[in-house]
Amino acid sequence: MRDSLSIWFFSGILLLAYGLLIAGTGIWELFGHAPTPLPVLYQLHPAIWWGGMMTAFGLLYTVKFRPR
Repeated sequence: MRDSLSIWFFSGILLLAYGLLIAGTGIWELFGHAPTPLPVLYQLHPAIWWGGMMTAFGLLYTVKFRPR
């Protein structure tokens, strides 16, 4: 009998993909490609923080719920 795939595995893949894209955008902005006018609290670099957290959780979910 086949085991079913967990929805959390696919959620992890999506979180991982979006996290990498958002973190990549934040790193791109960090090296001189900032938007003009700067958003409020731009100096905190929220794209890097959110992208990093989403990547970490996506990696956690993908590894924990991967099909065996």
